[in-house]
Amino acid sequence: MISGRDVEKAYTLIHNHIVKTPTVYSNTLSALCGCQILFKLENLQMTGSFKDRGSLNKLLNLTPEERVRGVITASAGNHAQGVAYHCQRLGIHAKIVMPIGTPLIKVVSTQNYNAQVILHGENYDEAYELASDLPVREGLVFVHPFEDPFVIAGQGTIAMEILEEELCQGLQAVVCPIGGGGLISGIAAYLKGKKPAIRIIGVEAAICPAMKRSLEKGFPVKLESASSLADGIAVKKVGKINYEIVKKLVDEVVTVEEDEIANAVLLLLEIEKIVAEGAGAVPLAALVNRRVHLEGQKVLSIISGGNIDVNILNRIITRGLIVEGRIMQLKIKLRDIPGTLNAVLAIIKRLQANILEISHHRFDSSAPFGYVNVSITLETKGHQHIGEMERALKENGYLSS
Repeated sequence: MISGRDVEKAYTLIHNHIVKTPTVYSNTLSALCGCQILFKLENLQMTGSFKDRGSLNKLLNLTPEERVRGVITASAGNHAQGVAYHCQRLGIHAKIVMPIGTPLIKVVSTQNYNAQVILHGENYDEAYELASDLPVREGLVFVHPFEDPFVIAGQGTIAMEILEEELCQGLQAVVCPIGGGGLISGIAAYLKGKKPAIRIIGVEAAICPAMKRSLEKGFPVKLESASSLADGIAVKKVGKINYEIVKKLVDEVVTVEEDEIANAVLLLLEIEKIVAEGAGAVPLAALVNRRVHLEGQKVLSIISGGNIDVNILNRIITRGLIVEGRIMQLKIKLRDIPGTLNAVLAIIKRLQANILEISHHRFDSSAPFGYVNVSITLETKGHQHIGEMERALKENGYLSS
């Protein structure tokens, strides 16, 4: 088990070289979630995630001989950048194995810290297999992204900062993402020793709930690979050390769906102007969708990272808008005569929806002769507004019942 003393030692080593990230209160999201919600903004670390903490603590605990040998790790992005950045600072050679499908921005960012990047495997676990084999062949030191006592203790330094925050006085719960389990293990190891009454709740993507399944089975299980908006926590198997800490110290583990994650990313961006990657948004997704019952309590949500590909961000925002009922997509079959489309547009105008896109499929239409298919994307005010639009179109014969 990792002790509070291990976390304090880690903080002594790393605190001058990391960002003491701020904690902020959200009035709007508190009302939406039914609790007093605070956010710990780990997305403001130098490399955009909490991984700076654990990777630095591990590197500072290497022996002089190990520093000369250099290090290797596997990562889908955040851990890679944390290791690469601090290796560059400390003059340690770093080799990083990343999955082939890693977003280009994360690969380039890692290379910009002078790390040697190897693209291998379809997912993190396949990259990990290669990275864990190379230390024996090349004499490198393996820096595990989550199952390492120094890494776990480094991540736990977040908890020290939480308890020092004036805003966090009277804190009743911490909601934290779970991937391999390093972050929540470190936080739990420190908080439960200092403030055992504070509830610690972990959140996973429902498509890849490795920790939840492990707790149900009574031992770490290995899941099938899965693709998630929260790619930073889509891990097939949690660490053994992390599992034992979570089993002993974490109060509850819950899951959230992909649409809920997308909506949480949108809420953070639109309401609080916080850029969070999918993994960083899962705590809010759990709170908004009442996966945990913390009504009226003071709750801190860990925004674990903000490294999101801008090309993916646009798709996530669109998905989030659809979940909220703020975008409506219509497919209508119209009589192919003058004025029919204008009649549909008049209904849209009357109900005050905004047209974002319209496509009149005349030449590749599958509609019967004498008809034409039209696709319309609308900006709407919510699900009630969408219902009004559908009823009006059905009453006028433009949508089938």
